[in-house]
Amino acid sequence: MLAHPARFIALGFGTGLSPFAPGTVGTLLGFPVYWISAGFLAPYGPLAQLALVAAMFVVGIWACARTGRDLGIADHSGMNWDEIVAFQLVLMLTPDALAWQAFAFFGFRFFDVVKPPPIRQADARLKGGLGVMFDDVLAAFYTLLSMAVSKTLLG
Repeated sequence: MLAHPARFIALGFGTGLSPFAPGTVGTLLGFPVYWISAGFLAPYGPLAQLALVAAMFVVGIWACARTGRDLGIADHSGMNWDEIVAFQLVLMLTPDALAWQAFAFFGFRFFDVVKPPPIRQADARLKGGLGVMFDDVLAAFYTLLSMAVSKTLLG
């Protein structure tokens, strides 16, 4: 993990080495990453947070491509930077209430694991670091869509 900075990033600062559900552990790490970054960037507004997520996405393309090449598995299960980054998008638009935070977490994990269309197709077609990162952005979109529908139905 420490042999190259790309590995440290792609493996979610070590959370990807979890023997149990490394993607879920990475998503959990998304909470403190979001809270810390949102706290620092609050004076600059939501576009600053979005810019940070975009930068994290670009770094993730590089880190996951390099790590996948080094490990010999393009989308190794230990690479969970994609979950950490995509979950930032979800948290940016999730109310602070515990119930919504839980909905966001479980919804994101559901869509990331099940990969409904077009997530599955994007995952199969896109290769390298972009492929690793992009399917999780689609899972984030599905999560936000399901939250918006739920919020509309619940009033």
